[in-house]
Amino acid sequence: MAIVAVFQGPTLTQDQYEASVKQLTGGKRSRMEAASDWPVTGLLVHVAGEGPNGFRVVDVWESEESFQSFGDALMPILKELGIDVQPEVYPAHAVVTT
Repeated sequence: MAIVAVFQGPTLTQDQYEASVKQLTGGKRSRMEAASDWPVTGLLVHVAGEGPNGFRVVDVWESEESFQSFGDALMPILKELGIDVQPEVYPAHAVVTT
């Protein structure tokens, strides 16, 4: 079952997102642009941008296991950067891609 993870909070910024991406990609990128940028497999959709309530990142993962693998890589980076945002995580009811 696909898993949706939404990272959002009043203190989350684009600069923090870019810093975390730089660490995830070994300094190669400041934003995710291709599936090959990810340190783990299983990502179906990634969207990041400024919303009315701050910066927001929405990921859809093919399974709980793939999301957990990504979390194992991401959470130490967020902690190191002082980003204290816990994602809202829930099973996807439907996922449509083109």
